[in-house]
Amino acid sequence: MTSHTAKLTPEQAEALRGILAKRDFESAEVPHAVFSYKRPKLAVTWYKSGKLLIQGKGTQEFVEFTLEPEVLGQVVFADTLDAQPEQLEPRLGVDESGKGDFFGPLVVAGVYVNEPVARALDGLGVKDSKAITSDKKIAALAKGIRDTPGCVYSVVPIGNASYNRLHQNMRNVNKILAWGHARVIENLLGQRDRMNPAPLRAISDQFARSKATIQSALMEEGRQLELVQMHKAESDIAVAAASILAREVFVQRLVALGQEFGLELPKGASSKVDAAGAAFLKKHGMNKLGQAAKLHFRTTQKIQAGLL
Repeated sequence: MTSHTAKLTPEQAEALRGILAKRDFESAEVPHAVFSYKRPKLAVTWYKSGKLLIQGKGTQEFVEFTLEPEVLGQVVFADTLDAQPEQLEPRLGVDESGKGDFFGPLVVAGVYVNEPVARALDGLGVKDSKAITSDKKIAALAKGIRDTPGCVYSVVPIGNASYNRLHQNMRNVNKILAWGHARVIENLLGQRDRMNPAPLRAISDQFARSKATIQSALMEEGRQLELVQMHKAESDIAVAAASILAREVFVQRLVALGQEFGLELPKGASSKVDAAGAAFLKKHGMNKLGQAAKLHFRTTQKIQAGLL
């Protein structure tokens, strides 16, 4: 899809203008337009008539990940599944949350879908959790996924103490991810009797340079299934559903850790996280930090140096 039109209210248009102005777009002059922004392969223009025109190779991605969740609050491409028949095939989707967060666990989740489940998840508005900024929305979607008849799922949280032990032994985040993905696939296949029809394949993001990283971690059940690893796997609705379940548990665990240690523990890795890490270290010491954070992050060295 290289073009899309929509009718926006003035309020929606102003919200969109604010988003475009803050991102890697440049303002452009277009006849009869209230505003127009461009970047390579994409132009977004709102006309005086109220019509929005999006053009370029990045159209579908912009609509799905910016216009829908941040401006319209609804799904536009209702026919996406029918345009991609593979989205209706029985399969497993696996994804994780917390990999880039200093505080909080690593959570891996997997979801089985067939055609009725895929259509139900599409109707809920399921999409990659990274495109959803509201924790409340994540929680609502996660509940919808769990309540969907025929949807089979597994969530494996790797708490910080366990994560740090695994990293000490494996010395590699991708190996931990591969172990987590393999564990989730095995858990799902242990519920094969609830899957009708049986899954044809398992789909995950390709996070390691070599596809053999997950393949070699698979256990007996998992080795009998075709494993498909691809970039931007979250475009698959099964993987997107897994990403939402993983994110919900990550957020819950992060909040619980904050309550346990009496500090607000921010997401991600940033100067705000550095400040929270320094406060944690000062209040609880290094021995406790490993119960709430991933110690191999550079943040650990930065906050230790700041307290010397």
